[in-house]
Amino acid sequence: MAHYYLWTIGCQMNRADSERLAAYLDGMGYKPAASPEAADLVLLNSCVVRQSAEDRVTHQLDCLKAVKEANPKVAIGLTGCLVDSNAAELKQRFPHVDVFFGPQALGNLEEWLSTRGALPEREAPVLAVRFPTAFVPVIQGCDSFCTYCIVPFRRGREKSRPIADIACEVRELVRRGVKEVTLLGQKVDAYGHDLPEKPDLADLLTELNGIDGLVRLRFLTSHPNHMSGRIIEAVASLDKACEHINLPVQAGDDEVLKAMRRGYRVGDYRKLIDRIRSVIPGVALTTDVIVGFPGESDEQFRHTLDLVKEIRFDAVHVAAYSRRPGTWATRHLKDAVRSPIKRDRKRLVEAAQAEIAQGINTRLVGQAVEVLVEGKEKGRWQGRTRTDKLVFFSDPVDRAGQLAQVKIDRAGPWWLEGLAQR
Repeated sequence: MAHYYLWTIGCQMNRADSERLAAYLDGMGYKPAASPEAADLVLLNSCVVRQSAEDRVTHQLDCLKAVKEANPKVAIGLTGCLVDSNAAELKQRFPHVDVFFGPQALGNLEEWLSTRGALPEREAPVLAVRFPTAFVPVIQGCDSFCTYCIVPFRRGREKSRPIADIACEVRELVRRGVKEVTLLGQKVDAYGHDLPEKPDLADLLTELNGIDGLVRLRFLTSHPNHMSGRIIEAVASLDKACEHINLPVQAGDDEVLKAMRRGYRVGDYRKLIDRIRSVIPGVALTTDVIVGFPGESDEQFRHTLDLVKEIRFDAVHVAAYSRRPGTWATRHLKDAVRSPIKRDRKRLVEAAQAEIAQGINTRLVGQAVEVLVEGKEKGRWQGRTRTDKLVFFSDPVDRAGQLAQVKIDRAGPWWLEGLAQR
């Protein structure tokens, strides 16, 4: 019996790709292994959005040299955004890797395995569902070409899947036990513009909302330029659409946004936030921020920090700018902000957000919240609220995959704790 080991880093799209890769390998007759040393096939799903992610991938690849030396028969494959059209260069950098295939290019892997004679006896394909939640990509690629971003160069231009195909996949996931689905896209709210019928994300949400057995719907990541009134109204009116929207702002200064080629001004973003909050009561808003973009002054950074404090997001994912080969910013802008300054700015945003999140979560103490239980962590059940807050609670009853009412008695910036209600 052949075994595979799958290592993943990066965004939710990578996680979704890995879920499909695991299901594909399960269907081909492979079984998951606990470690690279116990596997016949080792696959790394890579990310290069930031230098820190690429460094981790490189470290993992270097560690696999010893695995290959100990067992020359093990097959090693690399996929994800590190893989571009220049496979020869990658092969030169990592000669111990046997096969390179880009995101969603499972056919290339199967062709290589077949040529190598490494396909075990095929079994009936079974979709791997290990949790009550699942990611479903609905639009691949990105047409925006923000000056800092490598995604369009690695995942290509925007391509939406037909609503019927997505609905069919979600029905099958629900049949196998999934209760919550997150719709994915680099710009998920741009969904449908390239399809003949020109549906939008609101149409997709409405269609999926009618699927029996599905309990919750989420989507990410959104772009402010595509967050339409129809989408906002759909989240407000559909009972399965969760009151949680991720809307990356990236910077709180107009000149920095212009240099990033984001296509909106801070004032536009503020108005959009006000509209969302007025239409969706109790909505949780999260965002992404980049600090230290080339040329960002102390004053421009202060504008970003002030915006974070003003809007009071439920969560802020903050990253220090890192040069990505091939992007416009790398080719045309000097990375003039020194690393210590980037780190200091990142810490300031994180500290401010921790205080904000603590205040938001503390208001939930004493309240009962609905939690979809995803599993156990250190003996406690864990799951998330409709507003995507992580909740831990103890209960001797098996709660896996269930909706539980939990009364919150403790709150931190990033978590809640409570007692299950009977």
